[in-house]
Amino acid sequence: MKTVLISGAGVAGSALAHWLHRDGIAVTVVEHAPGPRAGGQAIDIRGTALDVVERMGLLDRARALRTRMRGMSVLDGDGREIHRSTETTFSSGRLANDDIELLREDLVRLLHEQAGADVEFVFGDGVTALDQDRDGVRVAFEHGRPRTFDLVVGADGLHSAVRRLGFGPEERFSRHLGMHLAIFGADNFLALEDWQLWLRDGEAGYGIYPVRDNAELRISFGFGAWPLPAGQLDTEQHKRFVADRMAALRWETPRLLKALWEAPDFYCDAMTQIHMDRWSNGRTVLLGDAGYCASPLSGQGTSLALVGAWVLADALRRADRDHRTAFARYEERMRPFVEVNQALATENPGGPACEASVERAKTAITLDT
Repeated sequence: MKTVLISGAGVAGSALAHWLHRDGIAVTVVEHAPGPRAGGQAIDIRGTALDVVERMGLLDRARALRTRMRGMSVLDGDGREIHRSTETTFSSGRLANDDIELLREDLVRLLHEQAGADVEFVFGDGVTALDQDRDGVRVAFEHGRPRTFDLVVGADGLHSAVRRLGFGPEERFSRHLGMHLAIFGADNFLALEDWQLWLRDGEAGYGIYPVRDNAELRISFGFGAWPLPAGQLDTEQHKRFVADRMAALRWETPRLLKALWEAPDFYCDAMTQIHMDRWSNGRTVLLGDAGYCASPLSGQGTSLALVGAWVLADALRRADRDHRTAFARYEERMRPFVEVNQALATENPGGPACEASVERAKTAITLDT
């Protein structure tokens, strides 16, 4: 096994590219976006995932980029504070611990740089067909010429093309959690200083926190809704879908909706988990959200991606690149870790999992066996 195609240049795909390249494998990463994706919310590196980042030599750099929150306020529908904490926030949990909260785009940039110039990144393209036999996988692309690889890794997220092509349609594996989440950036028009605001009224609400030395905001809208059919709405229609469901909220909602319409980095999706009986099919294997999305409600998607990349690369290394043995070992090691972390998203519907559950889940695997 000498060549590997990774579909997806996010956290999982870029981390795996680093480990495989370090082991002497020729790696190609294809990403539908025109470059490393910008925008997104603050994400968390916790527990065993911190060990992965340390082994990559990125721990100090990740810590330097962490958010610097002092606490949060919980507001009623009219913006009146009903609770505050200087010990914990909804986005990151307890502040006084070793976990790292940083912007997703910052972590992706670090991982992309760490993968190195010798990893081939192909942006603005995607996988359209897979044809595998005993000797390799012939891959067709939207724009590039067909190529053959020894292995294909689907690290292309919740709506994975590799999963659809190699395992079947998404609806076989997805479990909707009854919520949607929309995320976008804006100028810090609320003048927040290292402080989060969270408002909820009925089945809708939002979280707001400053980033980039308090120069910008990240705004998260959450609301109950069933998932939309894939590809039904373009960006403007999707913004209208979100705005319609948030319009009844009071306080700063008009200004937040104005920022929504102006945001160039808008993202929205249903809160969904992926549950599969197997993550590999012949020479194709799934990694991160593509195989076992826990949803942002778990707070552990990034850690699952980082740990999964290490475990998959380690399994290939220990199996002397025998993919059948390696994929079986990867699933054996990762599945219990995935299950306990997916459970965090459903433990407390409408709110975060308890601190004890998060502490157990984030260290429910060790890197060395």
